Amino acid sequence: MKLIILSAALLGVFLAPILASNNVNVNNQGNTGGNSHQSVSIDNQKQVVNVDNNNGWHSWNSIWDYASGYIATRIFSKKACIIAPLNKQIMPDVTVLPQAIKEKQKTGAQGPPDKQLTYTVSRNKITDLSTYGKNIENLCRGVPTYLAHEVKAPSFVYYHGSCFRSNILCLLGISYCGETLEY
Repeated sequence: MKLIILSAALLGVFLAPILASNNVNVNNQGNTGGNSHQSVSIDNQKQVVNVDNNNGWHSWNSIWDYASGYIATRIFSKKACIIAPLNKQIMPDVTVLPQAIKEKQKTGAQGPPDKQLTYTVSRNKITDLSTYGKNIENLCRGVPTYLAHEVKAPSFVYYHGSCFRSNILCLLGISYCGETLEY
């Protein structure tokens, strides 16, 4: 009986880090004109990352669904949601993301993120959110939702309009550009 209890305890010790969710909170008080608070919740089992950026009217929420292969960002000031393919070559893997965030926090890194992604947003609204998975469907339900495509080599010649930029803990910068963001 003691062997069974010992085996279960050891199994729990080794499985807990693998199956656990990670939560990271960052307060950014270096903003010009205010505070922002960013939290990242990571569910390793479901392969989903939830990034929540609280900054008043400029708040946004993003879901990185590694299982479905899409990211979605709900921009509260625009009352819109944008869905884009998840670039696994640039975006940190869900398993290494917690360590990458901890490293950035240790160094107190500020400034531009290590990696950048730029997307162009389509004018056409998405009508069926179910094809992007439950997590993204729940995030974008009830607001106009648009599909975005990655721009491999962004330039000023390519697009002169409005862009919404999100910075995830100085690890990754994502820009969504398009006419749908100008209203």
